[in-house]
Amino acid sequence: MGRAVDACFQSSPDSTPYSTKGQRLDVETSSTLVMSTGVIGQRLPISKILSAVPIAHSALSSTHDDWLLAAKAICTTDTFPKLLSCTFTLPSSPNTTYSLAGMTKGAGMIHPNMATLLGMLFTDAPIPAKTLQPLLTHAVDRSFNAISVDGDTSTNDTLAFLANGAAGGHPITSLMSEDGKALIQVVTAFTQQLSQLVIRDGEGATKFVRVRVTNSSSFADAQKIASTIARSPLVKTALYGKDANWGRILCAVGYTDGLSTGAVVPEKTSVSFVPTDGSEALKLLVRGEPESVDEKRAAKILDEEDLEILVDLGGGEDGNGMEEASYWFCDFSHVSTELVFMRRQMLTAGIGIRDHQW
Repeated sequence: MGRAVDACFQSSPDSTPYSTKGQRLDVETSSTLVMSTGVIGQRLPISKILSAVPIAHSALSSTHDDWLLAAKAICTTDTFPKLLSCTFTLPSSPNTTYSLAGMTKGAGMIHPNMATLLGMLFTDAPIPAKTLQPLLTHAVDRSFNAISVDGDTSTNDTLAFLANGAAGGHPITSLMSEDGKALIQVVTAFTQQLSQLVIRDGEGATKFVRVRVTNSSSFADAQKIASTIARSPLVKTALYGKDANWGRILCAVGYTDGLSTGAVVPEKTSVSFVPTDGSEALKLLVRGEPESVDEKRAAKILDEEDLEILVDLGGGEDGNGMEEASYWFCDFSHVSTELVFMRRQMLTAGIGIRDHQW
């Protein structure tokens, strides 16, 4: 398929004719990235897809409407297209404005690595491939690999990062340079914003939740704990039911697999709900001791769409831990279950699960 798409981009007017079977092309390897999600085991209508590629190619444009059209085109059970863009500068080229754009799709079967989603990032900054890969890995570990809708990983997912260097400037050959450090901050923040749109559109979701694990002995331990909490059905259903059952959160901390020795010390662990309105955190557990919870305030906090759960590990066994990690997830609702049941039947029939009112 990739080679067939390449044929649309041949500059010579007498280049090899396009073939709906992907045959007889004048390139040895493909320069096209093919991405796909859908029902597992369902064969794609390749001929139908290939025959439409020249039409899509002829309509290429750089307007916002065309970017939005592309973001809509990749949606399946999504209720809205997910498209972001930003501009930034770098220390070595303060007078040069660079652009970063990205789109993604996904709403169900979302959990690392990565999830049932497609994602594309584009920039005109001069970033060689050897720098681009570790940059993307760092950002994805803190964004697309830190989101969960239903706790199920996928057989099909792709996130591509393309940089053409069209804006000029000094090539960024090291992430340890000032430009590299600045770029890490920009791309990580951008991918976090983009990936969080997937959670806000989670199938059946009524809440957008960030769990932040702080004062950990290592980033890896903090991320494992955050992932376990985000994946817990008991935590997710408690949040949907607006139940301040902190015991379910603490339980998930305790059964997290693969933690280093001394990562969690019960007598040092604290759990709080952090309201998004900037008001004081509601402490549920302080250094292993349960607090007397104001149930009315807890209910008010849980009535909001956005919530942060803060788990403070108190520095771990040696007390020196200062690492932290975050995960973004949603709750489980009645609708979540209904959509899981409906997804295969509707997608197989070629019918959108949710009415797209964009």
